[in-house]
Order: sequence, then C-alpha cells, then structure tokens
Amino acid sequence: MTRKIGIDAGGSLVKIAYQEKGKLDIKTFSNLELEKIAQWLAVLAPDAKLVFTGGKAGQLKNLLINDSQIVEEFHAVTKGTRYLLEQKIGVIHEDYILVNIGTGTSIFHVKFDSFERMLGSGIGGGTLMGLGHLITGENDFSSYTAKAELGDNRKSDLLVRDIYAPDEPPIFGDLTAANLGKVHLNDAANENDYLASVMQLIGETIILLAGQAAMLKQVKRIVFVGGTLVNNTALKNVLSSFKDAMSYEPIFLEKGSHAGAIGALME
Repeated sequence: MTRKIGIDAGGSLVKIAYQEKGKLDIKTFSNLELEKIAQWLAVLAPDAKLVFTGGKAGQLKNLLINDSQIVEEFHAVTKGTRYLLEQKIGVIHEDYILVNIGTGTSIFHVKFDSFERMLGSGIGGGTLMGLGHLITGENDFSSYTAKAELGDNRKSDLLVRDIYAPDEPPIFGDLTAANLGKVHLNDAANENDYLASVMQLIGETIILLAGQAAMLKQVKRIVFVGGTLVNNTALKNVLSSFKDAMSYEPIFLEKGSHAGAIGALME
C-alpha cells in the first residue's frame, strides 16, 4: 500500500501528519520554509502520496514531484477533528461547534454527516504574533505564551470595577470593559501583563462568537483546535472561563493543532 502523508499548509505554519509503525505522528514547520519542507519530504518519503490542504497547498505542491492532491481546508479540518474527538470520547452523534484558531479563526456547526461554516474572525494566532512583536520586539510564539501565563491581564485591561471605583459596579466587576484599556494608566504593568491581556482579547472575542453560534444552534459542546492553542495555557483558560455563565462544554484535543493535516491524511 502506498504511504500517505497529510499536509496542512496554512497562513503561518505547515502541519504534517503521517502514520509511522501504527502511530500517528505530527510535525510543524514555518510556512516561510517551503523549500526546506519540500527537501525534507523528498528524503523522508519520495514515493508517498501527498494530500495537501490550506492556503499555501498549491505553492508547496508545485515544489514536489510526488503523486498528490489538494482537498478543501474546511472539509479537512472538520474531518480531522471528528477523528480526534472520537479517539477522545468515542463516536458522537450530537452536533457541536468547532472553533479552529489558526492565523485567524473559523467557526463551524458540525453535524454527524455534514458541517456548515458559520462565521470567522481576523482575531487569532496572527493577532498574537503581531501584537506580541510590538510588545516584546521578539518573533517567538512560545515566548509569548510563556510570558502570558506569568502575566496578569488585570494590570493592563480596564475592568468594570475600575470604571465604577470606589462605588460597587452594577455587574460583575472583573469583566473586561476595554481590552488593554489601562496600559497608559498603569506604569507598574510589564510585558507579561500586556501579553496576558492579548490572550484575554483573543479568547474573549472568540468565545463570544462561538457562544453565539452555540446558542443559535442550541448545542452545548464547543471543540477548540488549531495551532494557536499549542502550549497556550493562558488562552485555554480564557476560552474555558465563561463556561458557567454561558453554559457550554469546552473540549481541547490532543493533536488538535494538526486537525487539518490529519483530515487530509484520512482522505
């Protein structure tokens, strides 16, 4: 049987999924390294069939001579997510909302045998990379996530209780009134706090959109995938923090960062 490799060449990253000795393996590259990736694939599996998805799929495909095909990225990510979800909790027949947080964010309503892309946002991993660079001068995703986990967004976000102080606010005081709205007022805040605020901005925006989608479709389960979630405890905490107020069940999948590549592999 011909070996197959799934490749999701997205707006920021290239994710690769393949089977090795019965185990699902994944790898990640920057999409600025397309020629390096092509060389790696040529050495690793010169005779493999390559199944591409994502915005850079055609560009990478043209660098290789392997038998290959391109599949539509929304189809790939929903298919890969269903596979990972079934590995986690078994076969499910209930609908769920799927949130794919890549460079930007796409939100889907997924049924047992179909899906619908409901909406999307330009807020996502690209936002973190851009604002992270402005804040720190670095270009390191893992540094941003580590610093955000150490920071306190309340030092740079303007909260409801800040506006009403010293009086009691009419709603929960720790709600965000303005993301990053206190940066110019609090010299004690540092870049860790600013990055925590960026995570709050991204997470709040996404969960408000996903929550509206879940309410409209009357589903409780929201599944989060995408490369922006890798080792990103701060963002996962924000995405989970509204579960009681908004009555949803957040689910994060191991290897969810590679859902698109895994879906392509399964074609």
